[in-house]
Amino acid sequence: MSRPSTTAAGTDVDAVTDAVLTASRLLVAVSARSITAAGDLVTLPQFRLLVILHSRGPLKHAALAELLGVTPSTASRMVDRLVTAGLVARQDNPASRREIVIELTAEGARVVRLVTNRRRREIAKIVAKMPEHARHGLVEVLSAFAEAGGEPPAGTAAEAVWA
Repeated sequence: MSRPSTTAAGTDVDAVTDAVLTASRLLVAVSARSITAAGDLVTLPQFRLLVILHSRGPLKHAALAELLGVTPSTASRMVDRLVTAGLVARQDNPASRREIVIELTAEGARVVRLVTNRRRREIAKIVAKMPEHARHGLVEVLSAFAEAGGEPPAGTAAEAVWA
């Protein structure tokens, strides 16, 4: 059953959603494979927490839970495990000593770089298989998609701090 469209096929929200959903299955598979570079150290959700800290810098607990889309208690358990693994640390907030911020450790940054580099290599292989004409405009489109979802671009200043 086809869906009605009042716009061109390339801009129909349902068609674009289906295409992104299909691509996301591939990206999730790539992500899952790349996380094995860290061994049994972190799960995919825990890695997402590390990436958020890597790209945004130290965050208050509530802000981190919100960005992860989880309850504060779930975020707290994730942070506890990552503190135990030496990948994140709790520090007093320099602006308010009554608050705690969560920050990435040097080891946490190393894990993010390791997994991201592996993911980058695998994605590059996939992109290289695409016809050149199909790659045209992909950077602009994917950047707009990430921005609409609130994801900071790779290579931001916060990321450079940990490089």
